[in-house]
Amino acid sequence: MSTENHRMVASRSTAVALDAGPTAQVLAAGVLPWRATGQGLEVLLIHRPHYDDWSWPKGKLDDGETLPECARREVLEEIGLEVELGLPLPITRYTIGNGKKTTKEVWYWAAEAGRVTPVPDGQEVDRTQWVTAEAARGLLTNATDAEPLEALIAAHRNQTLRTAPFIILRHAKAKPRSSWSRAEGQRPLAATGRRQAVAVRRLLAVWDPQKVITSPWLRCVETVTPYVKDTKRVFKEVSAFTEKSAKNKPQKARQEMARLLGKQRSTLLCTHRPVLPLLLEVLAQNIAPAVLAALPEKDPFLSPGALIVAHQALDLGGKIVSVETYDVWDD
Repeated sequence: MSTENHRMVASRSTAVALDAGPTAQVLAAGVLPWRATGQGLEVLLIHRPHYDDWSWPKGKLDDGETLPECARREVLEEIGLEVELGLPLPITRYTIGNGKKTTKEVWYWAAEAGRVTPVPDGQEVDRTQWVTAEAARGLLTNATDAEPLEALIAAHRNQTLRTAPFIILRHAKAKPRSSWSRAEGQRPLAATGRRQAVAVRRLLAVWDPQKVITSPWLRCVETVTPYVKDTKRVFKEVSAFTEKSAKNKPQKARQEMARLLGKQRSTLLCTHRPVLPLLLEVLAQNIAPAVLAALPEKDPFLSPGALIVAHQALDLGGKIVSVETYDVWDD
Protein backbone atom coordinates (compact mmCIF):
# COMPACT_ATOMS: atom_id res chain seq x y z
CA MET A 1 0.00 0.00 0.00
CA SER A 2 1.39 3.37 -0.95
CA THR A 3 1.33 6.42 1.28
CA GLU A 4 -0.70 8.27 -1.35
CA ASN A 5 -3.55 5.73 -1.12
CA HIS A 6 -3.67 5.59 2.65
CA ARG A 7 -6.19 7.74 4.52
CA MET A 8 -3.73 9.60 6.69
CA VAL A 9 -5.26 11.10 9.83
CA ALA A 10 -2.95 13.83 11.07
CA SER A 11 -3.95 17.13 12.64
CA ARG A 12 -2.11 19.67 14.80
CA SER A 13 -3.05 22.93 16.45
CA THR A 14 -1.30 25.69 18.36
CA ALA A 15 -2.42 29.15 19.40
CA VAL A 16 -1.53 30.51 15.97
CA ALA A 17 -2.08 27.65 13.49
CA LEU A 18 -4.30 24.69 12.64
CA ASP A 19 -3.02 21.91 10.38
CA ALA A 20 -6.18 19.96 9.63
CA GLY A 21 -4.49 17.23 7.60
CA PRO A 22 -2.23 16.60 4.59
CA THR A 23 -3.42 18.04 1.29
CA ALA A 24 -0.40 17.86 -1.05
CA GLN A 25 0.52 15.17 -3.55
CA VAL A 26 3.96 14.71 -2.02
CA LEU A 27 4.43 14.61 1.75
CA ALA A 28 7.63 15.12 3.69
CA ALA A 29 8.56 15.87 7.28
CA GLY A 30 11.46 17.46 9.10
CA VAL A 31 12.83 18.93 12.29
CA LEU A 32 14.38 22.16 13.53
CA PRO A 33 16.93 20.97 16.11
CA TRP A 34 17.46 23.62 18.80
CA ARG A 35 19.38 24.22 22.01
CA ALA A 36 19.59 26.99 24.60
CA THR A 37 23.10 28.22 25.38
CA GLY A 38 24.80 31.22 26.89
CA GLN A 39 24.47 32.79 23.45
CA GLY A 40 20.69 32.34 23.53
CA LEU A 41 18.63 30.18 21.19
CA GLU A 42 20.67 28.21 18.65
CA VAL A 43 19.53 26.03 15.77
CA LEU A 44 21.26 23.33 13.75
CA LEU A 45 21.50 23.88 9.99
CA ILE A 46 22.50 21.23 7.47
CA HIS A 47 24.30 21.66 4.14
CA ARG A 48 23.11 19.48 1.26
CA PRO A 49 25.87 19.12 -1.36
CA HIS A 50 23.47 18.04 -4.11
CA TYR A 51 21.62 21.36 -3.87
CA ASP A 52 24.45 23.39 -2.34
CA ASP A 53 22.01 24.86 0.17
CA TRP A 54 21.58 25.35 3.91
CA SER A 55 18.35 23.91 5.22
CA TRP A 56 16.71 21.70 7.88
CA PRO A 57 16.83 17.90 8.20
CA LYS A 58 13.82 16.59 6.26
CA GLY A 59 12.69 14.03 3.73
CA LYS A 60 9.79 12.22 2.07
CA LEU A 61 7.60 9.65 3.78
CA ASP A 62 8.30 5.96 3.35
CA ASP A 63 5.40 3.58 2.78
CA GLY A 64 3.74 2.59 6.05
CA GLU A 65 5.03 5.65 7.86
CA THR A 66 3.31 8.53 9.64
CA LEU A 67 4.50 12.12 9.38
CA PRO A 68 6.02 12.23 12.90
CA GLU A 69 7.87 8.95 12.29
CA CYS A 70 9.26 10.34 9.04
CA ALA A 71 10.56 13.49 10.74
CA ARG A 72 12.38 11.53 13.43
CA ARG A 73 13.82 9.01 10.94
CA GLU A 74 15.15 11.70 8.62
CA VAL A 75 17.08 13.38 11.43
CA LEU A 76 18.62 10.05 12.40
CA GLU A 77 19.54 9.12 8.83
CA GLU A 78 20.88 12.49 7.74
CA ILE A 79 22.81 13.62 10.82
CA GLY A 80 22.74 10.69 13.25
CA LEU A 81 20.61 12.33 15.93
CA GLU A 82 17.93 10.50 17.89
CA VAL A 83 15.49 13.24 18.82
CA GLU A 84 12.09 13.44 20.47
CA LEU A 85 9.64 15.66 18.67
CA GLY A 86 8.40 18.72 20.49
CA LEU A 87 6.25 21.67 19.49
CA PRO A 88 4.70 21.53 15.99
CA LEU A 89 6.00 24.20 13.62
CA PRO A 90 4.46 25.60 10.42
CA ILE A 91 4.14 23.47 7.31
CA THR A 92 5.94 24.71 4.21
CA ARG A 93 4.13 24.29 0.87
CA TYR A 94 5.43 24.67 -2.66
CA THR A 95 5.32 23.14 -6.12
CA ILE A 96 7.97 20.92 -7.64
CA GLY A 97 8.69 19.69 -11.16
CA ASN A 98 9.36 21.43 -14.46
CA GLY A 99 6.37 20.07 -16.38
CA LYS A 100 3.14 19.23 -14.64
CA LYS A 101 3.26 20.98 -11.28
CA THR A 102 3.19 18.77 -8.19
CA THR A 103 2.35 20.12 -4.75
CA LYS A 104 4.55 19.28 -1.79
CA GLU A 105 4.16 19.80 1.95
CA VAL A 106 6.85 19.54 4.61
CA TRP A 107 5.53 19.13 8.15
CA TYR A 108 7.98 20.43 10.77
CA TRP A 109 8.55 20.02 14.50
CA ALA A 110 10.94 21.52 17.00
CA ALA A 111 13.31 19.10 18.74
CA GLU A 112 15.68 19.91 21.57
CA ALA A 113 19.12 18.55 20.70
CA GLY A 114 21.63 20.27 22.94
CA ARG A 115 23.49 17.26 24.33
CA VAL A 116 24.26 15.34 21.15
CA THR A 117 26.81 15.71 18.34
CA PRO A 118 25.50 15.59 14.74
CA VAL A 119 27.26 13.24 12.32
CA PRO A 120 26.45 13.99 8.65
CA ASP A 121 25.79 10.92 6.54
CA GLY A 122 28.19 12.23 3.86
CA GLN A 123 25.66 11.79 1.07
CA GLU A 124 22.50 13.78 1.70
CA VAL A 125 24.35 16.03 4.15
CA ASP A 126 28.05 16.87 4.21
CA ARG A 127 28.17 19.64 6.85
CA THR A 128 26.24 20.94 9.84
CA GLN A 129 26.59 24.03 11.98
CA TRP A 130 25.04 25.38 15.14
CA VAL A 131 24.19 29.06 14.75
CA THR A 132 22.12 31.59 16.63
CA ALA A 133 18.52 31.75 15.52
CA GLU A 134 19.10 35.29 14.29
CA ALA A 135 22.10 34.23 12.19
CA ALA A 136 20.08 31.39 10.68
CA ARG A 137 17.79 33.93 9.04
CA GLY A 138 20.62 35.04 6.80
CA LEU A 139 22.06 31.60 6.15
CA LEU A 140 18.96 29.69 5.03
CA THR A 141 18.99 29.31 1.26
CA ASN A 142 15.28 28.81 0.63
CA ALA A 143 12.79 31.48 1.70
CA THR A 144 10.19 28.88 2.68
CA ASP A 145 12.51 27.53 5.41
CA ALA A 146 12.23 30.79 7.29
CA GLU A 147 8.60 30.28 8.35
CA PRO A 148 9.20 27.43 10.81
CA LEU A 149 12.28 29.28 12.10
CA GLU A 150 10.22 32.38 12.94
CA ALA A 151 7.70 30.22 14.78
CA LEU A 152 10.53 28.58 16.74
CA ILE A 153 11.93 31.98 17.72
CA ALA A 154 8.47 33.16 18.81
CA ALA A 155 7.92 30.01 20.89
CA HIS A 156 11.24 30.54 22.64
CA ARG A 157 10.34 34.15 23.36
CA ASN A 158 6.89 33.12 24.67
CA GLN A 159 8.29 30.27 26.81
CA THR A 160 6.34 27.61 24.93
CA LEU A 161 9.28 25.87 23.25
CA ARG A 162 10.33 23.49 26.04
CA THR A 163 7.52 20.95 26.36
CA ALA A 164 6.60 17.53 27.74
CA PRO A 165 4.16 15.33 25.80
CA PHE A 166 1.01 13.97 27.43
CA ILE A 167 -0.27 11.19 25.17
CA ILE A 168 -3.78 9.72 25.31
CA LEU A 169 -3.96 6.41 23.45
CA ARG A 170 -7.08 4.41 22.62
CA HIS A 171 -6.32 0.71 22.81
CA ALA A 172 -5.90 -1.16 19.53
CA LYS A 173 -8.68 -3.20 17.94
CA ALA A 174 -10.01 -5.85 20.33
CA LYS A 175 -11.94 -9.04 19.69
CA PRO A 176 -15.65 -8.26 19.23
CA ARG A 177 -17.79 -8.14 22.36
CA SER A 178 -20.33 -10.35 20.61
CA SER A 179 -17.83 -13.22 20.31
CA TRP A 180 -16.49 -12.94 23.88
CA SER A 181 -18.29 -14.70 26.73
CA ARG A 182 -15.76 -14.34 29.52
CA ALA A 183 -14.90 -11.39 31.77
CA GLU A 184 -14.88 -8.08 29.87
CA GLY A 185 -11.58 -7.10 31.43
CA GLN A 186 -9.95 -10.13 29.85
CA ARG A 187 -11.11 -9.48 26.28
CA PRO A 188 -7.86 -9.41 24.25
CA LEU A 189 -6.73 -7.71 21.07
CA ALA A 190 -7.78 -9.11 17.73
CA ALA A 191 -5.13 -10.11 15.19
CA THR A 192 -5.45 -6.67 13.58
CA GLY A 193 -5.07 -5.10 17.02
CA ARG A 194 -1.83 -6.95 17.67
CA ARG A 195 -0.44 -5.57 14.42
CA GLN A 196 -1.68 -2.12 15.40
CA ALA A 197 0.12 -2.41 18.74
CA VAL A 198 3.41 -2.86 16.87
CA ALA A 199 2.62 0.24 14.80
CA VAL A 200 1.76 2.09 18.03
CA ARG A 201 5.19 1.14 19.39
CA ARG A 202 6.89 2.78 16.41
CA LEU A 203 4.79 5.93 16.63
CA LEU A 204 5.28 6.31 20.39
CA ALA A 205 9.06 6.26 19.88
CA VAL A 206 8.68 9.71 18.29
CA TRP A 207 7.92 11.21 21.74
CA ASP A 208 9.40 8.43 23.91
CA PRO A 209 7.01 8.87 26.87
CA GLN A 210 8.78 8.11 30.14
CA LYS A 211 5.78 7.29 32.33
CA VAL A 212 3.31 4.67 31.09
CA ILE A 213 -0.17 4.48 32.64
CA THR A 214 -2.83 2.05 31.46
CA SER A 215 -6.23 0.65 32.26
CA PRO A 216 -5.61 -2.82 33.73
CA TRP A 217 -7.98 -4.43 31.24
CA LEU A 218 -6.12 -6.81 28.95
CA ARG A 219 -6.68 -5.04 25.63
CA CYS A 220 -5.07 -1.87 26.98
CA VAL A 221 -2.15 -3.73 28.55
CA GLU A 222 -1.55 -5.62 25.29
CA THR A 223 -1.56 -2.33 23.34
CA VAL A 224 1.29 -0.80 25.37
CA THR A 225 3.26 -4.05 25.80
CA PRO A 226 5.39 -3.76 22.60
CA TYR A 227 6.44 -0.24 23.61
CA VAL A 228 7.31 -1.08 27.22
CA LYS A 229 9.22 -4.17 26.11
CA ASP A 230 11.27 -2.13 23.63
CA THR A 231 12.04 0.61 26.12
CA LYS A 232 12.33 -1.69 29.17
CA ARG A 233 10.00 0.63 31.04
CA VAL A 234 7.48 -0.45 33.62
CA PHE A 235 3.82 0.50 33.38
CA LYS A 236 1.31 1.33 36.06
CA GLU A 237 -2.25 0.05 36.00
CA VAL A 238 -4.89 2.53 37.18
CA SER A 239 -8.39 1.10 37.59
CA ALA A 240 -10.02 4.54 37.34
CA PHE A 241 -9.43 4.38 33.58
CA THR A 242 -11.38 1.14 32.94
CA GLU A 243 -14.75 1.36 31.21
CA LYS A 244 -16.61 0.09 34.28
CA SER A 245 -14.94 2.41 36.78
CA ALA A 246 -15.30 5.47 34.54
CA LYS A 247 -19.00 4.74 34.07
CA ASN A 248 -19.68 4.23 37.78
CA LYS A 249 -17.27 6.87 39.10
CA PRO A 250 -16.62 9.41 36.33
CA GLN A 251 -15.32 12.02 38.75
CA LYS A 252 -12.56 9.67 39.85
CA ALA A 253 -11.37 9.33 36.24
CA ARG A 254 -11.38 13.12 35.90
CA GLN A 255 -9.42 13.52 39.12
CA GLU A 256 -6.80 10.95 38.09
CA MET A 257 -6.42 12.66 34.73
CA ALA A 258 -5.96 16.06 36.38
CA ARG A 259 -3.43 14.59 38.79
CA LEU A 260 -1.35 13.14 35.94
CA LEU A 261 -1.41 16.42 34.02
CA GLY A 262 -0.29 18.21 37.15
CA LYS A 263 2.94 16.22 37.24
CA GLN A 264 4.10 17.88 33.99
CA ARG A 265 6.12 14.94 32.76
CA SER A 266 6.38 12.88 29.61
CA THR A 267 3.39 10.52 29.94
CA LEU A 268 1.43 7.89 28.02
CA LEU A 269 -2.11 6.99 29.13
CA CYS A 270 -3.86 4.06 27.42
CA THR A 271 -7.61 3.70 27.90
CA HIS A 272 -10.97 2.89 26.27
CA ARG A 273 -13.28 4.77 23.91
CA PRO A 274 -16.04 5.37 26.51
CA VAL A 275 -13.48 6.95 28.86
CA LEU A 276 -12.17 9.44 26.30
CA PRO A 277 -14.85 12.14 26.80
CA LEU A 278 -13.95 12.42 30.49
CA LEU A 279 -10.24 12.79 29.73
CA LEU A 280 -10.78 15.31 26.94
CA GLU A 281 -13.04 17.31 29.23
CA VAL A 282 -10.18 17.68 31.70
CA LEU A 283 -7.70 18.38 28.93
CA ALA A 284 -9.83 21.21 27.58
CA GLN A 285 -10.20 23.07 30.86
CA ASN A 286 -8.84 26.62 30.75
CA ILE A 287 -7.16 26.15 27.38
CA ALA A 288 -7.55 28.57 24.48
CA PRO A 289 -9.94 27.23 21.81
CA ALA A 290 -7.34 27.73 19.08
CA VAL A 291 -4.90 25.41 20.85
CA LEU A 292 -7.59 22.74 21.10
CA ALA A 293 -8.69 22.95 17.47
CA ALA A 294 -7.11 19.56 16.63
CA LEU A 295 -8.87 17.84 19.54
CA PRO A 296 -11.54 15.34 18.37
CA GLU A 297 -15.06 16.49 19.21
CA LYS A 298 -17.33 13.56 18.34
CA ASP A 299 -17.65 9.94 19.38
CA PRO A 300 -15.65 7.71 18.82
CA PHE A 301 -13.06 10.54 19.17
CA LEU A 302 -10.20 8.20 18.24
CA SER A 303 -9.95 5.11 16.07
CA PRO A 304 -8.49 1.97 17.68
CA GLY A 305 -4.76 2.52 18.18
CA ALA A 306 -4.98 6.28 17.50
CA LEU A 307 -3.60 8.88 19.88
CA ILE A 308 -3.65 12.49 20.99
CA VAL A 309 -0.48 14.34 21.97
CA ALA A 310 -0.92 17.39 24.21
CA HIS A 311 2.28 19.39 24.67
CA GLN A 312 2.68 20.96 28.12
CA ALA A 313 4.95 24.02 28.31
CA LEU A 314 7.34 23.35 31.18
CA ASP A 315 8.25 27.02 31.56
CA LEU A 316 4.57 27.99 31.91
CA GLY A 317 3.55 25.59 34.67
CA GLY A 318 2.41 22.81 32.35
CA LYS A 319 0.04 24.91 30.24
CA ILE A 320 -1.08 23.01 27.14
CA VAL A 321 0.27 24.87 24.11
CA SER A 322 -0.44 22.44 21.25
CA VAL A 323 -2.47 19.35 20.40
CA GLU A 324 -1.79 16.66 17.79
CA THR A 325 -3.95 13.71 16.68
CA TYR A 326 -2.74 10.70 14.66
CA ASP A 327 -3.94 7.32 13.51
CA VAL A 328 -1.39 4.56 13.28
CA TRP A 329 -0.73 2.95 9.93
CA ASP A 330 -3.47 0.34 9.51
CA ASP A 331 -3.48 -2.52 7.04
